[in-house]
Amino acid sequence: MTKQNLNDCYQRIAPYIHKTPVLTSSLVNELVGAEVFFKCENFQKTGAYKMRGATNAIMQLSDEQRVKGVVTHSSGNFAQALSKAAQSLGVKATIVMPSNSPIAKKEGVKTYGGNIIECEPTIEARQSTADKIVEETGGTFIHPSNDLDVILGQGTACYELLQDYPNLDVVACPVGGGGLIAGSALAVHHFSDNTIVIGGEPFEADDAYRSLISGKIESNTTTNTIADGLRTQLGHHNFPIIKDNVNEIIRVTEEDIIEAMRFIWERMKIIIEPSSAVTFAAILREKNKFKGKKIGVIISGGNVDVTNLPFNI
Repeated sequence: MTKQNLNDCYQRIAPYIHKTPVLTSSLVNELVGAEVFFKCENFQKTGAYKMRGATNAIMQLSDEQRVKGVVTHSSGNFAQALSKAAQSLGVKATIVMPSNSPIAKKEGVKTYGGNIIECEPTIEARQSTADKIVEETGGTFIHPSNDLDVILGQGTACYELLQDYPNLDVVACPVGGGGLIAGSALAVHHFSDNTIVIGGEPFEADDAYRSLISGKIESNTTTNTIADGLRTQLGHHNFPIIKDNVNEIIRVTEEDIIEAMRFIWERMKIIIEPSSAVTFAAILREKNKFKGKKIGVIISGGNVDVTNLPFNI
């Protein structure tokens, strides 16, 4: 995918998304020993960066495909994004959601007009249920992260960040299905000569970390992490991009994630979800690597059930 592809994508989806703010904190900078720039996709429509990729993917469909609707599987953020994007573009969306998805995310999908079909909380159940719906309806399946149009759309968050701050040393983001980090890596590749890309991932779902080491897509036997948005795995479209353009993935503990999330809530006064906290947790865990650097951190989302927080407020 070329620089022009990314430019065209951004122009195409711009009327349907927010250009999100970049926030800084002198306290964070002092703590890390670096300059940290938080790209706040928690302020994006539907509360997460995934509105970007969902919008781009639907806009690339033919009229005939739009009439038959779109289908996806998602634990929440892409579910809401595809529902909202479909609603904005006059397309029906059917969403397969694991039964243990956060209630706040299920309610969001309903608010945006998505039709929810629940399934068992496994990757296999997600895909088989979605396949059945596609077969029955003729709808187009749009993968939350392993779709080139989705990846391109997700990359526009980093694209915006680099337009505002072109001299970053590092861009960091969480790794789940791989769409955000692949898209960010493409943006860095095309629009910055001196920036590296790193990912943050829970020890409890570290398939991307292991995949970079082995050179092939690895799976998780368990995904017992509070970061519900990262309980997925890489795909054949995004992994080659990640393998060629991501420098490192740093793993963090569940305690690291909770403390990083609490810190952002308490000190920066913004709502982020556990999946978003993974990246900041990674920087705190290995902050000696980042001394004196300019770091762009993509805060991926803020959709969290405030009645079920991992800390007291």
